Amino acid sequence: MKEVIIYSTPTCIYCNAAKVFFKEKGVAYTEHNVAVDPERRKEMIEKSGQMGVPVILIGGEIVVGFNQPKIKQLLEI
Repeated sequence: MKEVIIYSTPTCIYCNAAKVFFKEKGVAYTEHNVAVDPERRKEMIEKSGQMGVPVILIGGEIVVGFNQPKIKQLLEI
C-alpha cells in the first residue's frame, strides 16, 4: 500500500469526506492539521503551491481537493 498523507483542517468538509473514504476503504493515512501546525502548513504550500485543503499525497503524488477518481487511480482501488 502506498503511503498516504493528508493535510487538512478540522472544519473542512472535503477533508472529512476524504478521511471517511480512506477509513471505509481500509486505507491507512497520516493526518497533518495545518490549522494548528504552521510548519506542516508551510510544507503543504511548498509541496503543492496551494493554501486550500485537503492536499493529499499518495505515494508522493499530489492530489488537491477530494478528487475521488484520482485518489482511486493512485491507490489502485
